[in-house]
Order: sequence, then structure tokens, then C-alpha cells
Amino acid sequence: MWRAPELNEEYVSRTKNLLELYERPHNPKEPVLCLDEKPLTLHADIRPVSPAKPGREARRDSESARCGAANIFCAVEPKTGRHFTYPTPNRSAAEFSEVIVDLAIQYTAAQTIHLVLDKLNIHRRKSLTDLLGDQIGGEIWDRFTVHYTPVHGSWLNQAEIEIGILSRQCLGKRRIPDLKTLRNQVKAWNRRMNQAQTRINWMFTRRDARAKFGYQKSLLSGHSTSCRSRICSPGNRAQSASWPSIRFRCAVG
Repeated sequence: MWRAPELNEEYVSRTKNLLELYERPHNPKEPVLCLDEKPLTLHADIRPVSPAKPGREARRDSESARCGAANIFCAVEPKTGRHFTYPTPNRSAAEFSEVIVDLAIQYTAAQTIHLVLDKLNIHRRKSLTDLLGDQIGGEIWDRFTVHYTPVHGSWLNQAEIEIGILSRQCLGKRRIPDLKTLRNQVKAWNRRMNQAQTRINWMFTRRDARAKFGYQKSLLSGHSTSCRSRICSPGNRAQSASWPSIRFRCAVG
């Protein structure tokens, strides 16, 4: 379980802000996006895989060769089931800026785009202005209303759920040797998720937070945090789960 080391005023304020945002009904003019990133190591087989034969399963050598590292930015609009994945060579400010630019293009009709982020140092206006200049970078950043998770509160970012699904359904234990292969694998997974319009139904509310943390009476420390969420596809029954010990069963095309 995640633990909040100190339920101070900032932690409670940011938690309430995010939960209120998640409780709002879907508004196409003000979409809610959650964004996070996942670093990963690339591996290749040293020896060819022995294919399956009648009476014998496929065999793979346990030894592999490390082929460097990569990163995946994952963004999701939980209420509509829109998914965006961006495999990149690294997790630099420039790569983050390109993701933000693409997300802004995806929602040109929106009045503002609510964006949930953790407080990583690259998740700032400066990343865009350094790459695109003060005017253009600032204009793009101002398309977003940014909501930061509190320190030790990354569990409030639904993009972490998205990353968990990606890790299980796409990456798994397979060996991916290079960025090109990673992009192909992630692109196929992303297409399936968007075709299925797989949504995340966040169920942890402000009322649940008050009951769990007891912050109406006092700011207590050391409370373990858990919240409930469901994930579903249109036409399929959503499955209840608890976060962060979550189990997902998704019917995707």
C-alpha cells in the first residue's frame, strides 16, 4: 500500500482538487487527461528462440543482451477511453514538450485541457519555452490547466493505471531489442485500446478521502491509502478493484 508520510495542508488540498476534477461529468470543451511516463530497459536474445514442435513447447535461452534504455509517455482520457502512447529514446524535457504539443493538437476544439501530472522536474512550462521559445511554448502550455499530484500522491494520477495495463497487456516479459520494435508493439496495443474505447472508471471520491484520512477533524499522518477503481469497455461489465493492489480484466478488441 502507498503511505502518506504527512497529511499536511498541501497534500489534502491537492487530493481534494484532483478528486473534484475526477467527479465532474465529461465535458468535451474541458477534457481531463492524465499523463505519466515509464522508463524501461531494452533486451535482445543472444541465441535464436527454438520454435515449438509437436510434443515440445518453444524454448528461449534465459540469457539476454542489454540493448540500452527507452521511455514511454502514457496519456489517457479516462472518461472517453482515448489513449495516447509515445515511445521515446529518453525522458528529456524536449521529448515531454513534443508530447504536450501533440496532445494540444488532438484537442484543438477544447477551451482548456485539464492535465494531471506528477511534480517531475520536466513537467513545467520551461520545458516548452526552452524548446519552442517563450511565445509559442507559452501559448501551447496555456492551453492546459495543470493539476499536480501531491508529493507521495502519485496514486492519484490515473495514468499510473494506464501504465500498469500497458505493462501487463503489451510489454509483459517479452524481450524488445530496439526502439523501432517498441514503437510497433505499443502502436498495436494503443490501436486496440482506442478501438475498444477502454475507459477507467475512477470510484474513489472526496467523501471516501474524508472517511479514509479523517482530515476534516485533524491532519493525521501515517495513514495507508487505498482507492477503488474500475476499468471497462463499452458493452462489457466493469470490474471493481482496489488501488494500488489492482486487478484489471478488460475486454479489448
